[in-house]
Amino acid sequence: MPIKLERKHACPFTLVPLLIALGFVLFKLYTASKVTNPETGRTARVGLNPEQEQKLGLEAYAQVKKDEAAKIVLTGPEIDLVKRVTNKLAKAAAQKATVNYNWEISVIQSHEKNAFCLPGGKIVVYTGIIPVARNEAGLATVLGHEMAHATSRHGAERLFRSEITKTILGGAQQSLAQMDPNQRQTIMGALGAGAKYGATLPFSREQESEADHIGLLYMARAGYDPKEAIDFWHRMDELLGKGSPSEFMSDHPSHGTRISQLKAWMPEAEKEFTQYHSRAPAA
Repeated sequence: MPIKLERKHACPFTLVPLLIALGFVLFKLYTASKVTNPETGRTARVGLNPEQEQKLGLEAYAQVKKDEAAKIVLTGPEIDLVKRVTNKLAKAAAQKATVNYNWEISVIQSHEKNAFCLPGGKIVVYTGIIPVARNEAGLATVLGHEMAHATSRHGAERLFRSEITKTILGGAQQSLAQMDPNQRQTIMGALGAGAKYGATLPFSREQESEADHIGLLYMARAGYDPKEAIDFWHRMDELLGKGSPSEFMSDHPSHGTRISQLKAWMPEAEKEFTQYHSRAPAA
């Protein structure tokens, strides 16, 4: 009578790819460049050097100007306002900056209520944000925040973190390669959601809060009343608050959180504002 041998099923999970990925992550963490924020003292690892950041920023800025060429504002009170506020903030930022920035601005005619600053100091302002800002101090709130993203090198830090997350998830996927496809898809979906809501979004909110903090110091150091930042975010809350996603699902803090944090940082900002007035020449 023939003997029937039972075939043992291969384990659908192997640790080797995941361990290799984790080893690579540890290597990256050990060898990555570290920078210390000159305003907050926070240390971060970055995936680009300043020259690489500036190159990417220039490329993206050139593309924006090409795409929006017909809407770029070249003269008038709006461009004068943005230039005036930017120049004051740039001087304030330079007092503690560790990297020199060649600030450039483009003002785009649009109802969009937004502004952003690319790595290296290339700023884009949509005219729709100006009525919400109402005055120079309100605009300084917006631009100080965006410029703080650049001086804090948040883009390079996000890139580094993104590479780490992709490496770990890639290792996990390879470790599950022999698993049933549907089961593997379910597990990877759960891991991806965990990475998004447990790491990526909270980290993004931390960067936004840091930019709020530093931007508040910039505007106060430039001679703008920091309390105007709270008024600005109250206006944004009235304008957009009802349609905003919950903070847990957003890459930005809620307007309420921002206002509470700004109030907590206000004594520090008011000290900068007072020092500005002691330095400013008498009229």
